[in-house]
Amino acid sequence: QVQLVESGGGLVQAGGSLRLSCAASGRTFSSYAMGWFRQAPGKERDFVAAISRNGLSTLYTDSVSGRFTISRDNAKNTVYLQMNSLKPEDTAVYYCAGSRLASPQTLLRMYDAWGQGTQVTVSS
Repeated sequence: QVQLVESGGGLVQAGGSLRLSCAASGRTFSSYAMGWFRQAPGKERDFVAAISRNGLSTLYTDSVSGRFTISRDNAKNTVYLQMNSLKPEDTAVYYCAGSRLASPQTLLRMYDAWGQGTQVTVSS
């Protein structure tokens, strides 16, 4: 099973940008569809974005569509989440996740590998 480690979180003002990275160990990264989820205090973990194994298909939740971009580099075993025009409501712990399916997945239960999370805080 792939091991995932997120990085790139931090504190940013509203309207700013951050790029999250998720580095995967092992040689099976390219066999996983990848996703990003987020969890705000007192709330459930929600889907943000997902990308297929080959990187050609992506999905986004409506609230981030047009502002966030998910991408992957299978040669570097890394998936990214570029976040632009950040809003205070984007504040959350962001988690990277891997699914053994080929296509991007929006449901938590379709993922079987998770990172430890990275905090993103957007100030107003």
